[in-house]
Amino acid sequence: MSSRAYRYLPEQNLLRSLLITSVLVSAPFGAEVAAEDAGESTESVGSAEAAEAAEPAQPAKVESSGDVPPIEVIVDPEPTPKPSSDSARTAESSAGAPSARPQRTTAVANLPGANPGWATAGGEVSGDGAGGLIGADTGGTLPGLNLTTPDATGSRLGLTPLETPASVEVIPGTTIRQRGQTSVTDAVTQDATGFTSVAAPGNGDTALATRGFAGHGSVMQLYDGTRLYVGAGTVTFPFDTWGAERIEVLRGPASVLYGEGAIGGVINYVPKKPTSYFAHEGEVAVGTDESGRFGIGSGGPISDKVSYRIDASGLTSQGWLDQESDFDSSFLSGALTFNPTSDLTFYISHDYSDRSPLRYWGTPLINGEILGPLRDTNFNVRDSEINYIDNWTQFRTDWTPTDWIELRNIAYRLTTNRHWRNVETYVFQDSGPEAGLVERTSYIEIFHDQEQLGNRFDATIRTGLWGDAENALLVGFDVNQIDFLHTNNAPFGGESFVDPFDVAPGFFLRDDPTKPKWKTDTSQHSFFAENRLEFSEKLSVIGGLRYEDINVERRELVAGDGFTKDFHNFTWRVGAVYMPIPDFALYGQYATAVDPIGGIISLNLRNSQFDLATGRQIEIGAKQSFWDGRGEWTLALYDLEKSDLLSADPDNPQVFRQVGAQSSRGVEFALGVQLNEKLRYDGNVALLEARYDEFLTVSDGVLVNFAGNQPRNVPEQVINNWVTWNFLPKWETYVGVQWIGEIFNDDANKVKRPASTVVNFGLLYDVTERGQIAFRLFNAFDEKYATGGSTNEWQLAPPRTAELAYRIKY
Repeated sequence: MSSRAYRYLPEQNLLRSLLITSVLVSAPFGAEVAAEDAGESTESVGSAEAAEAAEPAQPAKVESSGDVPPIEVIVDPEPTPKPSSDSARTAESSAGAPSARPQRTTAVANLPGANPGWATAGGEVSGDGAGGLIGADTGGTLPGLNLTTPDATGSRLGLTPLETPASVEVIPGTTIRQRGQTSVTDAVTQDATGFTSVAAPGNGDTALATRGFAGHGSVMQLYDGTRLYVGAGTVTFPFDTWGAERIEVLRGPASVLYGEGAIGGVINYVPKKPTSYFAHEGEVAVGTDESGRFGIGSGGPISDKVSYRIDASGLTSQGWLDQESDFDSSFLSGALTFNPTSDLTFYISHDYSDRSPLRYWGTPLINGEILGPLRDTNFNVRDSEINYIDNWTQFRTDWTPTDWIELRNIAYRLTTNRHWRNVETYVFQDSGPEAGLVERTSYIEIFHDQEQLGNRFDATIRTGLWGDAENALLVGFDVNQIDFLHTNNAPFGGESFVDPFDVAPGFFLRDDPTKPKWKTDTSQHSFFAENRLEFSEKLSVIGGLRYEDINVERRELVAGDGFTKDFHNFTWRVGAVYMPIPDFALYGQYATAVDPIGGIISLNLRNSQFDLATGRQIEIGAKQSFWDGRGEWTLALYDLEKSDLLSADPDNPQVFRQVGAQSSRGVEFALGVQLNEKLRYDGNVALLEARYDEFLTVSDGVLVNFAGNQPRNVPEQVINNWVTWNFLPKWETYVGVQWIGEIFNDDANKVKRPASTVVNFGLLYDVTERGQIAFRLFNAFDEKYATGGSTNEWQLAPPRTAELAYRIKY
């Protein structure tokens, strides 16, 4: 076989990305935390413990012009129910609570030739299109940044992104499904500004990076506004986008709202909710690699007081690798709302997911490269296994006894069971008796059994003050109890050698028994408050604070000992929004945050000696909705610093002190614009400088200083571009181009993953008013690039794949 290597040339990637972007845009428009205790350490790319170590344990509205035809956007074709008394209740209904029917929004005049049942590049019409029925699954969102749509992630007061002094985006479910983004990771990294994936099997294939910080310890994931506690570096739910009404994104510190572990940002998955009208949908798709998937959904009234929503989806594929390549998943959710009176709503839901993802841990580097013949090779064993089962139940009560007070309570339970059995580390031997072979080590079997019980209550009081001034105050508390059991076969022994060009998979080697090793019981309670003082229509000040108390009790089930650790932390933020003209906002904010040294519920003895890391961010920016809502843009500049990281004592390198620091500063710009009735552009750019400010550590017994280096898994440039063109009646096409800058796999900055350019393409045709067929091509130019890895092996992204899908709404 040929030993031709794929040579990654960053300059060529950047040139191609800029060329493609220029054509698309200008032509149409012109214009590692310490591992668990001794015996559990591993350098495996993506094992549960290694994932936890991924983060270093050290350091005016503009009137329509004559050349832009007006477009009418009708979000809800049926009569609208009585509107909420204020924007906050609208936000709660669409983003985090039983959904009242989306309100009708008329943005501008009509769509020539548009199919009345589907949305097009020219905008959304009554019904759905190129991605989904309006009203059934959008929550009132439209293509673009949704700056004037209330969201529940940037603030608990139900503010719109335009009213929030922070970087907030809302990604509509219709946009996600139009582009064929079946995973939350793909939707966020391809659509939102400045997010990249650090997904690996050991972190649940869900970890993200933004603003210079990576991993679940710094970028938090929420489900319907509730945080999911990270178990040994891993979060496995949610993952499937079929049931998503929208995904809300907040960049920058969010500890004031959600507690420790959100210095980089927050992703909030908002599921579809029951509706007071009937909406049904289904989709089937077949693709390359013998892939197939389906999705079905239905919602509507059972009576005048009860409504339902149910969604199910499934996926199966033989995969793109030569062996041990199949994967599958299934998802089911159901919800009911009960409105006994006009001011009282009860909501109950349950979600279930069962996923067996691709059992691929990476491809070994040979002389610093990925050789061409190894592109489709899996080095895992034949009896490898990865499986995640998650169950999520919540019960919510919303009561508005008067126009000036709102009360909400959410009780929830999450259970998750995970299993890994794989050989995870592959190192090519370039010398010695095994030269030319790949050494496989880290035969790891791990089980996670996790249960999270919690309750959140808050009350919002709205009052009028002098003149036009108004005030909204929210106060509340949050309590959680998390039980986590870790079963493994530490110290993860086993070793084998295989020919990289003729791999004999073999079977899992079990040198040590798999048995329960340790257990933690974590209790958390917090008090939070948020206030918005609106001096006038032009000026408002928003502030918040949170006090959190966490107790972790760890028991070693083999040794019989353990420890207890208490954390107490206080975070706050304050910001202002000034609107000199309607729909144009200038803002600034100062925010503080805390992050764990390692995972809270998987805290080990060493890390229990340290406090939480602290952070602060200064951000200023501007936002605008223009052309009567057909165009939106945001600009943000920020300076973010994280302190109290672990750094070695230069006088005693074996002793670590909590004095390390890491910082980033950058600029982010996003634009969404409906250029005419047929053409739309959406894109964003994130440029940053991320550095270790103080970082001393020990490598091979030698004290080294990584200060000034770029943090691992953090690119300093990310660009996304999407062009959608309704080129003929009933026909639509789109092209997406993503460029990601260079990434280092290590803190020493010696192993670098080159920049990459990925192009996705789609062609959609409205067969009927309610039926649509779509052809999609992912990674159209078959870019060969890595999405993660270590110094010895890289995890490669899938090659070019395609699918044909049919979707129906009725």
